Amino acid sequence: MKTLQNVSKFLSKYTSGIVIAIAILTFAIPQLMSWVNIPIFVDPVSNKFTWQSIIIGIIMFSMGLTLTKEDFHILAQRPFDIVIGAVAQYLIMPFLAFAIVKVLNLPDAIALGLILVGCCPGGVSSNVMSYLCGGDVAFSVGMTTVSTLLSPVMTPLMVSFLASGTKIRIQGIPMFVSIIETVILPVAIGFLFNYLYGKRKKFQEVQKIMPGIAVLGLGCVVGGVIASQGSKFFASGVVIFIAVFLHNGFGYLLGYTSGVITGMNYAKRKTIAIEVGMQNAGLATNLATTTAQFSATPESAIICAVSCVWHSVSGTLIAGLFAWRDERKHVN
Repeated sequence: MKTLQNVSKFLSKYTSGIVIAIAILTFAIPQLMSWVNIPIFVDPVSNKFTWQSIIIGIIMFSMGLTLTKEDFHILAQRPFDIVIGAVAQYLIMPFLAFAIVKVLNLPDAIALGLILVGCCPGGVSSNVMSYLCGGDVAFSVGMTTVSTLLSPVMTPLMVSFLASGTKIRIQGIPMFVSIIETVILPVAIGFLFNYLYGKRKKFQEVQKIMPGIAVLGLGCVVGGVIASQGSKFFASGVVIFIAVFLHNGFGYLLGYTSGVITGMNYAKRKTIAIEVGMQNAGLATNLATTTAQFSATPESAIICAVSCVWHSVSGTLIAGLFAWRDERKHVN
């Protein structure tokens, strides 16, 4: 058990490197991750339920295992911070994606993928990044929790609204059902397990392994998309990488700015910057590859996968930059 915990710590510390390594390896040998895209069954509403859907569920289950009653008490005690965080999450990234789509004049399929990433909740790894940079971890967990709980309604609603200018017809119900199945239910089950068994030592030992499993899961999600769409990555042009870079970078900047405008302290400003900038692109990738309405637009999944990799890399870099800046200020 101790060995597994040490492996989990290593994987969590080097998340971006692990994800990039899996991506490169899969690009060279696509067969390694082709199993991720195999359908398990077909849901008449949300369509394909693949191994990728299971993996996303495991990642969200690991998030649920970290939630306690105290976390929800914190949410109740800090309504202003959480409201500001939720509003920033579902205003900045969706409308920023829409603006980039218009400025770069992106093709409909790529535009849809970027908008989908922008309308997803914050990523689970943002909590780790907030911890590493000395942010407000309770605020980070609160923002991730609330944006995730709102996602079954907000994600389909915002995607349908912002993608209405494209020629691709968007239906909210399949996305709603898919998010319930792969996000809300696993989080709820994880929370229930933690509530019932959280004080048991053996259970606490198992909890320490879950972050590493989540990192491997994220790598598998990225690998699955590269296995099916990797050959089209560069054919889609450098515009995808520019769009992802701008969306993510301005997300950090505007997130931090929203913290300044609302009078948050420095720790909270760092946290909201990371929470807003780092999206759950793994969920976006799953929606883009398993929901039938996206099947005619494989480029949507490609930009989601690129976002998935880059957000992990940039999150590590931003957290390190904040930590380096704080250390320099402390020394001086």
